[in-house]
Amino acid sequence: MKKFLLVLFFIPLFVYSQQKKEVLFIGNSYTYVNDLPTLVEQIALTFGDTLIHDSSTPGGANFSMHSANSQTISKINQQQWDYVVLQAQSQEPSLSPGYVNTNVYPAVQTLIDIIEQSSLCIEPMFFMTWGRKYGDAGNCVPWPPVCTYLGMQEQLRLRYLDFAFIHNASCAPVGMAWKQSIAQDSALNLFSPDNSHPSIYGSYLAACTFYTSIFKKSPIGSSFWPNSIDSITAYNLQQIASNTVLDSLTVWNIFNADFTFVQNNDSISFSNLSSNFDSIVWNFGDGNTSTSIHPNHIYSGSGNFTITLTAYTNSACQIDTSTATISISIPSAIKENTKDKILIRTTDIQGRNCMPFKIFPSLYFYNDGTVEKKVILE
Repeated sequence: MKKFLLVLFFIPLFVYSQQKKEVLFIGNSYTYVNDLPTLVEQIALTFGDTLIHDSSTPGGANFSMHSANSQTISKINQQQWDYVVLQAQSQEPSLSPGYVNTNVYPAVQTLIDIIEQSSLCIEPMFFMTWGRKYGDAGNCVPWPPVCTYLGMQEQLRLRYLDFAFIHNASCAPVGMAWKQSIAQDSALNLFSPDNSHPSIYGSYLAACTFYTSIFKKSPIGSSFWPNSIDSITAYNLQQIASNTVLDSLTVWNIFNADFTFVQNNDSISFSNLSSNFDSIVWNFGDGNTSTSIHPNHIYSGSGNFTITLTAYTNSACQIDTSTATISISIPSAIKENTKDKILIRTTDIQGRNCMPFKIFPSLYFYNDGTVEKKVILE
């Protein structure tokens, strides 16, 4: 009964359109342990979304091995994927700059080239992994930054983000979601007994992070979680993944259209907050458009106007929009009567028609209804 009530609490407050994504996962045991792609698929199904997926995940494989792996290359070319996820061997991105520059960056470039040759419409997404529970003891002496979990995690964060921004790719920040979970509750063990691979908790958190990164929707409210995870823990992991990704889409270079604006009467200053885009188009809702990054616009009339920012990436194969409605109120100008007044008649102060006399006051009647009292002195 308690679980049923909790599920009702999970019902999302917002309704999103259903989506279908086709994703190829390239990696190794960090991906295939607990079948991460299927966990993402099951989370998606609870929201009416569809994830079609395939994998190339030989144990211990690194980027260099994948760049020359015929099966990996064949799977990249087998169809036009929405995303190709790239996961390195768990240690290689965190190693010394000399090693990474010589062995990792060139392999990443080769994989990106293969993806782009297959289709410019595919979005690469780097799988930011997690540091080992007690750091990397085997590489601690030659490269001290990896001696601890936090040190290794920071190196992974820096390198995976570098991969993403260099290649205009997205990054699924799984490692940062792990870091947040460990900070909140270190008793929840995300690691398997080898202190490297994920436990079911770690894989479920990774799956929630991937769902959010791929669909740009919160996993909070999903009714799917593995049987070995209780509902309260599942909810907490969903919340961590949602906050980690959606609060920082630009940090992870996830393709997204977004903007803010400052209004000063009829003049609006727009700030483009979109990330990982090739081009944008603004529609101000009054028939005017702009391709400026941060435009200013002045409205000529009053009313409610819907502004739409459309962002394009990957040869315009991927499109995202963000909208906002503003209200403009321009006071009507008071038109002054610029016509000359015409004198109709003059009278004395008793109302008798007469010609104006010197010294004596007279009343002047005009065609606009005004009356003036004048005295001719000379």
